[in-house]
Amino acid sequence: MTAPVQNKTEFSYSVNSANSLIHLYRAEVGRMTAYRARLDTTTNWAVVTTAGLASFALGNENVTHTVFVFAMFLNYFFLHLEARRFTTYEISHHRVRIIERFFYPAMLGDQVDGSWHQLLLAELAKPRSPIDRSEALGWRLRRNYLWIYTAVLIAWLTKIDASRIPNLAYTVPEYVALARIANIPGWIVVSAVVVFYGILIRLAVHANRHYPLEAD
Repeated sequence: MTAPVQNKTEFSYSVNSANSLIHLYRAEVGRMTAYRARLDTTTNWAVVTTAGLASFALGNENVTHTVFVFAMFLNYFFLHLEARRFTTYEISHHRVRIIERFFYPAMLGDQVDGSWHQLLLAELAKPRSPIDRSEALGWRLRRNYLWIYTAVLIAWLTKIDASRIPNLAYTVPEYVALARIANIPGWIVVSAVVVFYGILIRLAVHANRHYPLEAD
């Protein structure tokens, strides 16, 4: 039988203390559920809006590819809103993990790190998300929005291709010129889209993949 780790302590709780932590746990789980629903709502907005714009643009020859450029930036608004909601969701998620990681094992007789009370008190005194805004953007991109942006990109390229004169061969510069928007040259539009997608991919790749307390 291995000896217990020195920084771990066996706790006993009064009825009032235990009930207070149980009620806190239930409240935080309730908040998580509410914010989970709000996250799903934002994603649904993005999917429905993208599908509507794609149906409208691809089904009408008089509508230009500009609709899909608009969809790219509209979806970024939804992504930014969802990332903000996700950081708030993670505040409750982190508190729930603290209680699950330390309180319930202690109640069941396990020995846990004695400093966990200070960790929970600090979280209650000054709520903070364990992930920052850029990480939240990356997490939501990997979860949902990269697929949405992939669909928008394919639809955009399809719409540009549909504007070609049939049976006429195009060089790469001529094809890029088809992406023109009003007085903005096509190469500028294409460059902006490439940079925008590059930023999204970078956010998704570099977002922290390790969640606090999950690897303990």
